[in-house]
Amino acid sequence: MENKEFKNLFNENSKKNDFESAFGGWFKESSESIVALFLQKSNFGNNYYLNIKVFVQGSFGIYYQKTKDLKFATSDILRRQPNEYNDVFDLEVPLDDAFREEKLEELFVSFVVPFTNKALSRKQILDLEETNELVLLSSVKEELEKLENT
Repeated sequence: MENKEFKNLFNENSKKNDFESAFGGWFKESSESIVALFLQKSNFGNNYYLNIKVFVQGSFGIYYQKTKDLKFATSDILRRQPNEYNDVFDLEVPLDDAFREEKLEELFVSFVVPFTNKALSRKQILDLEETNELVLLSSVKEELEKLENT
């Protein structure tokens, strides 16, 4: 699969799962956070990484807007795809195009959508950390707890 085909396939899956395409990424937002998906091209091969960035509104006194700056901004939370999907993002792995498409759809259904929907809520972010589905920096966890208690 060529890079352009892969990016188009990722874009189709993102839009199909209610992400809004803007500024080179795909976004979902709530009053509590903005979740952004960005594909990062590796410098060492023909593969990509899925950067899932979560910007929590009000954390450390910052309120975010969906802009191109979020692609390069440090997020409160950064997550990548589960390891079992790394081959989907590695275009050097000889996968049948139909199989790669199927695995990418599976990734969205089984991980991306459930994770990002939970990441739209501060309480559910803390729940993700409590169930070991996410590791939070201690300062971010403290800030989330403070925001939840105000």
